[in-house]
Amino acid sequence: MNNVPHIGNIAGSHLPADIFARFCRLAGYETVFIGGSDEHGTPIEVAARKLGVSPKELTDKYYEVHREIYEWLDISYDNFSRTSREIHHRTTKEFFMKIYENGYVTEGVLLLPYCEHDRRFLPDRYVEGTCPSCGYDSARGDQCERCSTLLNPDELVEPRCVLCGNKPVFKETRHLFLNLDKLEPKLKEWIESRRGVWSPQVYNMAMGWIKEGLKPRCITRDLEWGVKVPLEGYEDKVFYVWFDAPIGYISSTKEWAELNRKPQAWEPYWKGEAKIFHFIGKDNIPFHTIFWPGMLLANGEYALPYRVAGLQYLNYEGDKISKSRGWGIFCENLPKAQLSSDVWRFYLTLIIPETSDTEWKWREFQERVNRELVGNLGNFIYRTLSFIHRYFSGEVPRAELGEEDRRTLEESRRVAQEYRSLLWDVRLRDGLRKVLELSDIGNAYFQAQEPWRKVKEEPERARAALYVCANLCYDLAILMSPFLPKSAAEVARLLGTNLGNLEDVGREKIKPGTKILKPKPLFPKLGDADIERLRRITSRVTKFEEMFASKPEITYDHFSRFDFRVARVEEVEELGDGYFRLSLSLGDAKKQAVAKLTDARELKGRLVAVLANVEPFEVAGERSEVLILRSVSKGTAMAVTLDRDVKEGSRVR
Repeated sequence: MNNVPHIGNIAGSHLPADIFARFCRLAGYETVFIGGSDEHGTPIEVAARKLGVSPKELTDKYYEVHREIYEWLDISYDNFSRTSREIHHRTTKEFFMKIYENGYVTEGVLLLPYCEHDRRFLPDRYVEGTCPSCGYDSARGDQCERCSTLLNPDELVEPRCVLCGNKPVFKETRHLFLNLDKLEPKLKEWIESRRGVWSPQVYNMAMGWIKEGLKPRCITRDLEWGVKVPLEGYEDKVFYVWFDAPIGYISSTKEWAELNRKPQAWEPYWKGEAKIFHFIGKDNIPFHTIFWPGMLLANGEYALPYRVAGLQYLNYEGDKISKSRGWGIFCENLPKAQLSSDVWRFYLTLIIPETSDTEWKWREFQERVNRELVGNLGNFIYRTLSFIHRYFSGEVPRAELGEEDRRTLEESRRVAQEYRSLLWDVRLRDGLRKVLELSDIGNAYFQAQEPWRKVKEEPERARAALYVCANLCYDLAILMSPFLPKSAAEVARLLGTNLGNLEDVGREKIKPGTKILKPKPLFPKLGDADIERLRRITSRVTKFEEMFASKPEITYDHFSRFDFRVARVEEVEELGDGYFRLSLSLGDAKKQAVAKLTDARELKGRLVAVLANVEPFEVAGERSEVLILRSVSKGTAMAVTLDRDVKEGSRVR
């Protein structure tokens, strides 16, 4: 973790994993979705040195940035941990000692690159050179990004220090090795058992390494920042980041159990019959199919992964995403774009690189959002609920169903069965297409039934059509919830119910007489100007220095221009996506504020602090005339309130 995530990171692991975890919960599986920040290794040390901060200060900052981004994108981790935490260090040392006791660790002498200019040993990622396998001239010292060959620094042709460009010398130093060669027969047998479960590209890559023959792999490094090696004579070394990082899956699950006050609850997931799924990018496939399983086999106490979902790369407008060139979408900017996270999740799901590299294209983003999300899914739900609200006083009608009505409802069950199979096979894009297929069926049914005409000419048929469509909306809310969680929750709210599980789809859970709320369109239509604005906002690169720079001071004269006032909250209206509209009284003036507030429902009648002389601005498609002051911490945003009875409109100084 030495950078801010971009959309390639999201589409390549976090989002697919979240969709799958949400699906598993929906399907009734006991599910724990864990992740964490990998905070050790030379990249962290070097980045911290450049910024003049400690590795801990750097990782503290990045952890918060990552956590906030994942929360904003509704990545539903049950626990998002850190490898710098004590529970991880303890788990790693215990895990290693078991491997050591089992005889799978040996000592050896390495000739390692040492930079005489920087006066330090250079871990493999800080040595570059020409790959001996494919001739790529910028191969890293641990792996060639072009051909995926696992390397050691001394195997590179014409190696160079990435810090200063000088050619390093090689010095002897003692290190510890995991004997992957001894584990090769077991690894081969296990990988062969995954044929038909793993995707062909993951299986073939893993078997390719087996066929080349495995060698002992060094698991220690000459660094200060990391998990210390618990062996005499190695006190000055730490574990290689790719030894301790995957153990974080276990330590994060342990931490989850402790946080839930069930300290043994982690064991069934790692020592029982649970199925373990890993969602990782293409460059991490070797570590999750060879190195990590080898560690698990050497330890002998933990279950092996059931599925390694190795995703490919997401590119951007014809090229690789590049922070240095400002080429891509950088996730710290997404909240500033004022577009629901569901809209981003929708298109990213459609282009998840499941089997081959994919590409973000702004024009396609606009077209597919407008045609499929707005015009298909959003349109069906909005016009169904609007029609019920207008013609049936907001109450789902009672009706006698005909054969075509029953056939349409049965389509939900068919789609749900196919959807279940697709998502279990990690075919997430096809799963989302099933959601769109059902909404397409709903739109076609709505059009064929013509309730706008039959409400007067054949009211019984209009009632039947709207009853069927209301239940399709509920079914769609369930099926779309792994992909579009905010919108799914909003549809359930409008229907006056809670989301059920996958077994509820097609079961006519919305009964006659159910009261619905007045709907608003779920998704905004995107014009050309919107796309240009989104592109401009999201492509901005946040530099390291900006993240750690202190806030600039302002003069008192500058501060005095801000007109802070006391306002009383008269009405609170939920808008969806976490936003609320507040009607405020500032004494002699009435104002409207729109904000995302955790405590909004508790504010009616209370006094809040606002910035009154801000230029009106748009939030969530609504006009906000003042800015409510909020206290923001750990994913919550609370209004700054006043407990004393102060006159409305009073200045705050």
